[in-house]
Amino acid sequence: MEMLVWAGALVSLGGLAGLVWCILKVWRARRAGLSDEELRAAVRAVVPLNMGALFLSVIGLMMVVVGVMLG
Repeated sequence: MEMLVWAGALVSLGGLAGLVWCILKVWRARRAGLSDEELRAAVRAVVPLNMGALFLSVIGLMMVVVGVMLG
């Protein structure tokens, strides 16, 4: 079960990296001085990636919890 914990930690870190990337992407768009409509389009493009990264992080944390409980 130790492998499940480590695999879950890696998956969770991948999701966390995706979340950080989404934050930086939107932060750069805000600092670029885009118009309101362009900023909305930039944020709208990042939302699916943000949800995917969040899902990946949650799955990784679930793997860690299951590995700890079974091990």
